[in-house]
Amino acid sequence: FWLKRIRSLSSNSREDNEMAKSGYTKPASTGLAAGLNKGFIVTRRELKQKPSLRRGRKGERVGLVREVVREVVGFAPYERRMIELIKIGSASTFKRSLKLAKKRLGTHRRGKKKRDEMSEAVAAMRRKA
Repeated sequence: FWLKRIRSLSSNSREDNEMAKSGYTKPASTGLAAGLNKGFIVTRRELKQKPSLRRGRKGERVGLVREVVREVVGFAPYERRMIELIKIGSASTFKRSLKLAKKRLGTHRRGKKKRDEMSEAVAAMRRKA
């Protein structure tokens, strides 16, 4: 159970999972046994990116399949309700749509993502009309 929990927490987002900021390189070792950059002097190898770093990124095919399914099936009832709340346009209904999404999906982050998705759908409908 705990292993699954740790994995789910660590794989929430790839950006959060990186140890150092992108572009950061560790300073060269001094060759001394003590100090900030202690350690034996070695030549650094350029390593290939691990396939596990791709995890969670949407592929071209998956995106296309989801788009087709969305066109054919449409929105779930709770998504339609969210769209109605977002269409009203007041701050309170925007917040209410997040509350609804959180209740259905389980977490705040998933709720925010779904609300953004539905807002985008409403904007697409307005552009189309």
